[in-house]
Amino acid sequence: MPSKSKTKGNTYEREVVKILQDHGFMGVKRAWGSDGRSLGWSEKVDVISRYKDKEFKIQCKRRRVIPKWMSLQDVDLVMTRADRGDSIVVLTLTEFMIIIGAEKNGS
Repeated sequence: MPSKSKTKGNTYEREVVKILQDHGFMGVKRAWGSDGRSLGWSEKVDVISRYKDKEFKIQCKRRRVIPKWMSLQDVDLVMTRADRGDSIVVLTLTEFMIIIGAEKNGS
């Protein structure tokens, strides 16, 4: 019997797949066992998808609480980086869909 945490993660991965499909992403696949190696990628990849000519490899992380520094309370996005690392951007899924021009099917 899977742990509550594993079940929660699997449920979130399925939710992400559905959202991407609803917004016109193609070839959306959830990695078997949450292990991207089953799709030919790194074990960290949970979902793969394509939108227009861009392929996305996605790792899904669901947490009970998002760290406060990552919260988008009064801003549109958060940017951060490790010393000598690449900058990363944190934004809502809705904002991401707007930026790439993905519209919900049927809207």
